[in-house]
Amino acid sequence: MSGAGDENEVDGMRIGELARRAGTTVKAVRYYESLGLVTPSRRPNGYRSYDAVDLRLVQEIRALKRLGIPAERTRPFLDCLTAGRTHADCPASLAGYRDAADELAVRIEELTARRAVLLARLEAAARPLPTDAHPPPKETQAMHDDHLTLPAGLPVPPDDGAADHLPGTRMPSLTLADTAGGTVRLDGLGPGRAVIYVYPLTGRPGTDLPEGWNAIPGARGCTVESCGFRDHFEDLRAAGAARVYGLSSQDTGYQREVVDRLRLPFPMLSDPGFALAGALDLPTFEASGARLYKRLTLIVRAGVVEHVFYPVFPPGEHAERVLEWLRERGAEGAGG
Repeated sequence: MSGAGDENEVDGMRIGELARRAGTTVKAVRYYESLGLVTPSRRPNGYRSYDAVDLRLVQEIRALKRLGIPAERTRPFLDCLTAGRTHADCPASLAGYRDAADELAVRIEELTARRAVLLARLEAAARPLPTDAHPPPKETQAMHDDHLTLPAGLPVPPDDGAADHLPGTRMPSLTLADTAGGTVRLDGLGPGRAVIYVYPLTGRPGTDLPEGWNAIPGARGCTVESCGFRDHFEDLRAAGAARVYGLSSQDTGYQREVVDRLRLPFPMLSDPGFALAGALDLPTFEASGARLYKRLTLIVRAGVVEHVFYPVFPPGEHAERVLEWLRERGAEGAGG
């Protein structure tokens, strides 16, 4: 307000005038009153009377609603405002902003996943089927199959105990870039279980894998593993996986090509500096002079590692194993 005269003009408003000035409806104001967020005084004739403070509170409720915070959860913000403090000085307000941001992140991920599925179906529907008269080039098919099939006799990775310490560990305060164009904070994954499958690297058709790749226990199979999580994505969601991520040390641009080519309905996380390995002491190995993650999967719930799959073999069947585990936990929850 610019002065006392302006405040006097606002004081003594009827409910219709308050609603008009605040840009809302009489019905909404009455609802805010029913929640105890606005408490007008009463005139001698019994009519409600609103002042500048009430107007400011209703305006704040409206502003928070536009940010996705419902009226029922605005109490901490209004108490802070009434006390004449800024939200930066009110921990409850900061927590409210943080919760709203986390919920919005979950919704963005869900919408991104839906969009990816729709685009994949659109692409599949629009792609002409190969015919005997026009088969795909043999070299193209061979490159494609090379990454979608695994050779026989791959060495089985041993359980060396490198992940035994992880269950019960809190996720670190790390933010990683994702292939959806945003970032993901690992200690703020939101409600529900998150599945993070960590893999060494995905190959590209026509690109050589590191020398001796098939002889390294647990190295081969990142593409088939990702395809497994793609094919079981909706089942994983139905079984209680609120979010699914792949994570490797490859850069986001490289990962984005994989997401597009394999039509993955979930984002990949890029950790080229091995920040997560450093924070959680995750196992890594070297191939052709490059450091890479060993394959494992984290189930994260409420910011804590609930379960670890390690070692992972065979990678093409791993998504099914995770799905079985989630369904068993769901059954336990229903029975408990």
